[in-house]
Amino acid sequence: MKNNLNAILFSLAIVTAAYILGNAVINRNNPEGVISVTGLGTTDFTSDLIVWEGFFTTEAYDLKKAYDNLKSSKDVIADYLETKGVANEELVFNAVTSQKNQRSKYTSDGKYVGDEFLGYTLTQTLKIESKNVEDIERISREITELLNKGINFYSRPPRYYYTKLADLKIEMISKATADAYARAEKIAENSGSKLGDLKTAKMGIFQITGQNSSEDYSWGGTFNTSSKKKTANITMKLIYKID
Repeated sequence: MKNNLNAILFSLAIVTAAYILGNAVINRNNPEGVISVTGLGTTDFTSDLIVWEGFFTTEAYDLKKAYDNLKSSKDVIADYLETKGVANEELVFNAVTSQKNQRSKYTSDGKYVGDEFLGYTLTQTLKIESKNVEDIERISREITELLNKGINFYSRPPRYYYTKLADLKIEMISKATADAYARAEKIAENSGSKLGDLKTAKMGIFQITGQNSSEDYSWGGTFNTSSKKKTANITMKLIYKID
């Protein structure tokens, strides 16, 4: 009789343990209801800072003569830019680089016999950083006028920036968050639920592309500097509880 009682108690213990364990598995696999949404914040803006660079060169057999020629070209360029309205504090001339030009010499049968010195090439770059975007843009197109003054000047495409990017980013995060919240509310309403507390919020990559361009987004973020008019985008991923 005692053995039968022990067997019955042991069986009940197994059944109870199995029931508790089964409920634990079910509860563990029954996550709290949530809504996950992604909101987009986007805005168009115009750059308020332009950076334009170019360089000029001169050649001479004598190094001192080459430096004198380069100095003369620099003075002409500085005067030209001043007449165009470029302020002194906006213009920076960088250090001069020099290159010794040589040509390999060979005999009629192709044997190398040394190098022939051809002279020096000196190069100097200039950089203009200004908030007068339209004026510098115009000058960058008209700079070929220096050719009429005998100066070999090579212009690079201007780069465009926005000095209030931090404020713009905050504004866009707010837009993206509001967009995500509106989406979450609509989903909850359509499902007959009520939107609960915010669980997590994660900001996506900040992207800046040229307006009406075909630039692709990058996983690390795109930062366009070639277009004056730009479009900025940012995403916010929000997860809400459902009541």
